[in-house]
Amino acid sequence: MNLAELQSKFARILELVKQDLATIRTGKASPALVENLFVEAYGTKMRLVELSSVAATDPTTLLITPFDVANSEAIAKAIQVANLGLTATVEDTKVRVVVPPLSQERREEYVKLAKTKVEGGKVMARQARHDAMEDAAKANLDEDSMKRLEKDIQEQTDKTVAELDLLALEKEKELLTL
Repeated sequence: MNLAELQSKFARILELVKQDLATIRTGKASPALVENLFVEAYGTKMRLVELSSVAATDPTTLLITPFDVANSEAIAKAIQVANLGLTATVEDTKVRVVVPPLSQERREEYVKLAKTKVEGGKVMARQARHDAMEDAAKANLDEDSMKRLEKDIQEQTDKTVAELDLLALEKEKELLTL
């Protein structure tokens, strides 16, 4: 594994953690809260984003516009079943989702959840570093080149872990801001 591959792996880890953190409810309506829910439609399970467009009309409301109006009830049911604390109501051709404000206790639970998700990202980063170090050890390099490569790998890892910490801080700030 060369440094470019390692950077690519770290970028994927960061993107994965960002997507994961986006699913944590902050009390503000965000399409990311429901986009990846699975809805029973056309005899199979499909992601909500494949069946409709989702928009935040204000900080407490999402408006889901199904591409096929026949799926409205199934979409509302999937949101209720997902147990996200959201209320979905079918209105003519759209589904309105109300995002209630979070209690302080719930916000603190979500902060812990965010930290857990970020810690998972750090574990993935350390595993990628470990794999890169093993690959470096297998490469027949002189001692100076080896030290330089190990230093570069460690720097990349430290940078990624710092970015993950920053993501955690941003999400915590977002969650605890009323």
